[in-house]
Amino acid sequence: MAISAHINIDRDRVIGERSRLIFGHFIEHFHRQIYGGVYDPESPLSDKNGFRTDVIEALRHIKVPVVRWPGGCFASGYHWKDGVGSDRKPLFDLAWRVEEPNTFGTDEFVAWCREVGAEPFICANAGTGTPEEMAQWVEYCNLPDGSPWARERIKNGAKKPHNVRYWSIGNENYGEWEIGGHRASDWGHYVFEAAKMMKRVDPSIEITAAAYFLDFDWIKNLLEGAGTVLDWISVHCYWAQSDTSYESCMARSGTPESILTTLEHQLAAIGQLGRVKLAFDEWGLRMWHHPGYHDIPPAAVDPNEFAKNDDNSVYTMADAVFTARFLMSCLRHCNLVQMANYAPTVNTRGIIYTHPGGIVKRTNYHVFDLFVNDTGQTVLDAHVETPTFNVREPGLDFDIPTPVIDGVVTLDREKSRLTAAVTNLHPTDAADVTLHLFNIPVQKKAVVRTLAGDSTDAFNYVDRPDAVAIRETEITASPNGVRVTLPPRSVSTIIMETA
Repeated sequence: MAISAHINIDRDRVIGERSRLIFGHFIEHFHRQIYGGVYDPESPLSDKNGFRTDVIEALRHIKVPVVRWPGGCFASGYHWKDGVGSDRKPLFDLAWRVEEPNTFGTDEFVAWCREVGAEPFICANAGTGTPEEMAQWVEYCNLPDGSPWARERIKNGAKKPHNVRYWSIGNENYGEWEIGGHRASDWGHYVFEAAKMMKRVDPSIEITAAAYFLDFDWIKNLLEGAGTVLDWISVHCYWAQSDTSYESCMARSGTPESILTTLEHQLAAIGQLGRVKLAFDEWGLRMWHHPGYHDIPPAAVDPNEFAKNDDNSVYTMADAVFTARFLMSCLRHCNLVQMANYAPTVNTRGIIYTHPGGIVKRTNYHVFDLFVNDTGQTVLDAHVETPTFNVREPGLDFDIPTPVIDGVVTLDREKSRLTAAVTNLHPTDAADVTLHLFNIPVQKKAVVRTLAGDSTDAFNYVDRPDAVAIRETEITASPNGVRVTLPPRSVSTIIMETA
């Protein structure tokens, strides 16, 4: 017998308008994300620029709006001038402790973004770099002419400016793992000086800087020191390891909502709520596998350990359902969260896996398909009534109550299409979900697009790329509601045309 749940929807209860940038992505110079991922000149599947066309096509389908690059931890030791022009200078990457050839640099990244249809978002080096270096990077990218670095870009083949709008000062500079970390007491002043110099080159750019939601003093000092020149603040979070069970992942899937609520309270406390925007510009369910690269001598590290990131069997329905709940949280907090960047896009923990013969779209790729292509601009304040199931996390002596369903409801800009995105978290039981509609009659037919696996561990791989894929059905709706049965461990969109 299916579990019963309800979602109450009133057209007049509006949260706000969501930004498309919440469906953004991220690539870093780590393992096979760049080389052998988005960029592979030796592959017959690549174009004349060395870009994998199958990756580009897949990202176009989910209308990727923005991509953050070059890191990540990598950014804190990256000097952009080594990666432009004909004389590329390799470097030893202090973050991941491998040699970086610098074959893929600023011009290649911007060109790739234009092929995808995404806005480039550049993360500048606040570790071993300087504010002057950041300002010169803006000069290289955005000035039409009349400066040394603009002329350098033109000499390198890009006559028109790249017009990079989004810039980040640093990565996780609060962390002891980050090259060139900072203290909370000096971070605000550093960011102010860097942003001031960057905006003197191009006042139209939008700048963010690393915040730390676990440290109120860090955020307070950042915004007191640099709030007048910042448009955004950035936060990052990962929640699980490769071997974390489906049930444990579900128990953790409510924490993005808690983080966003906490940030709203923190920003309100310092008078910045509603002024500064939030970029959750690095997020993902599972931590990346980097085998002790921060801790042990390079000679003791087996490079093959990186290959564990390519084990497709760990990208299961847990990743899909968690991704859906994260995006739901962003939609419910759309007045705060204006950008989010899934980390990473390709290989490692990416939504796309590349191999010599093509690509595999992992389970959470299809979640982006559902949310990007089905949900609308206006987010409604839907009320979810759901039972819970209990999860016992390792090391705890109490159960964590976890909702069976979660959902978010949107209207398109013309108010002609109502979409409910709903996930059933339960590992074994279906859910009968009734959508109760107030002030918004709908047509008799509704379309349901569902992503579900035959088990919690279902995944896609080279020899079974569509084991987990979206299935579409039609159901009957009444003028004031619709009832749908959702399979366990699933993500669905219920799409209704308004009457």
